[in-house]
Amino acid sequence: MAARVLVVEDSAPIREAVAAGLRTAGHTVELRPDGRGVEEVVRTFRPDVVVLDLMLPGRDGFAVLETLRSGADLGVVILTARDSVPDRLRGLRSGADDYVVKPFDTAELVARVEAVLRRMGRVAATVEVDDLVIDQDAGVAVRAGSVLALTATEWRLLCYLVAQRGRVVSKLQIFTGVWGYQSLDVDLNLVEVHVSALRRKLEQHGRRLVHTVRGRGYALRAEEP
Repeated sequence: MAARVLVVEDSAPIREAVAAGLRTAGHTVELRPDGRGVEEVVRTFRPDVVVLDLMLPGRDGFAVLETLRSGADLGVVILTARDSVPDRLRGLRSGADDYVVKPFDTAELVARVEAVLRRMGRVAATVEVDDLVIDQDAGVAVRAGSVLALTATEWRLLCYLVAQRGRVVSKLQIFTGVWGYQSLDVDLNLVEVHVSALRRKLEQHGRRLVHTVRGRGYALRAEEP
């Protein structure tokens, strides 16, 4: 299930990279460059989770965190360059659900946001596609009663495709969503190799779920009858 995520971050490149990762995972995203007017955004946008930078212009991130915690039922993931133990402890003791230090991996940040959503009961921990069951909390995929032996990359790829199930996603979108960064200088054959490996493991226990859409990319869905 898609969630609503508010990203409060003053760096435009970081803000856009986080938004791209979250949107690729199927979530609705609202962006703000600072903490001004956050209360109104929370009231109108009603986010499930806020990704919050601490070093914001004009208004300290801890002050924003205090405001968020005093008036809304939502999760908070701090995203900051402040990596000292006192800052981490202060953030977590002030009510943050997770604390991510820059530089960071976009795919990991999205996974942490989704872990907070699952703990809050906002997204299901278990997802079913045809006879495939993915337990994201346990990190296990089961098909036709058999646990799939997936590598770490294959697991991330499967979770990405499941989040995008029913949609066609390009190789570049997959690369960005699974490997966690954007670049024009990438070998998209890497995507083909891992999709093929995942597809083989899935098809050992049932019909095809990962489909090639010629000229566009891939889609995870049950075959049409």
